[in-house]
Amino acid sequence: MTTLSNQRSTTVIMDPIQIGDLTISERGPFFVIAGPCVIENEEITLRVATFLRETSESLDIPVIFKSSYDKANRTSLQSYRGPGVDRGLEILQKVREQTGLALLSDVHEPGEVIKAERVLDVLQIPAFLCRQTDLLLAAGQTGLPVNIKKGQFLSPWEMEQAIQKVVSTGNRRLLLTERGTFFGYNNLVVDIRSIAVMKNFGFPVVFDATHSVQLPGQAGTSTGGQREFIEPLSRAALAAGANGIFMEVHPDPDSALCDGPNSLPLQQIKPVLALLKEIYGLVRSRS
Repeated sequence: MTTLSNQRSTTVIMDPIQIGDLTISERGPFFVIAGPCVIENEEITLRVATFLRETSESLDIPVIFKSSYDKANRTSLQSYRGPGVDRGLEILQKVREQTGLALLSDVHEPGEVIKAERVLDVLQIPAFLCRQTDLLLAAGQTGLPVNIKKGQFLSPWEMEQAIQKVVSTGNRRLLLTERGTFFGYNNLVVDIRSIAVMKNFGFPVVFDATHSVQLPGQAGTSTGGQREFIEPLSRAALAAGANGIFMEVHPDPDSALCDGPNSLPLQQIKPVLALLKEIYGLVRSRS
């Protein structure tokens, strides 16, 4: 078994990944994957996407828009899941038409992939499903970039098995996302060493700054969160070599239908991203 103690410390060789106008590479620009956790309705989705597009242009930071058409792993049966694959993809298509942003969303089973690949630029494998072989193979076979989120229950070196499943299809357009690890009940912690461990597989690593501050099941029928730690953890992840940041944002997180406690309000985004871009540039200039 691979351990932290015998991980390589050599310079990572990383193949560039093209997503829309963005080229992700070790020397490529800082980028962000952002949007509301779930598609609540067309109006909110387009409002957030328009704001992110304007932010992308003003800060010169590439943004990939993320929102889920179905949250299949909500805590409670009564929790809002989203509009479903068909209506959700229609709304995401409107995001593309009105903003030009590249699109990312979750896929949960192989049958969804056929529909999703017609609209999305990146297929995301949810953390709880990162070991689902048929799903990983179906996503890989599309040839689209695939973002595999590391399961909360996995060590970073175990992600090599998920990588091999996708690579077996001939698709090497992979992103790996760190999103915290279970640490006892109702708590996640971020082992910043996982950034270096997963980068040694030769693929870009993204840090999920908002899911990493979740308190799973804390509220009984829903998940809590500590959004005050989004910025400091993001700073640490970029300093450790992460290639980009994933964050869920919302106009009014306290009224969001999903993951509000760990989402960032829109008004806080620009100063946070401006600082993170500085840190990213400093780290790359010294490496």
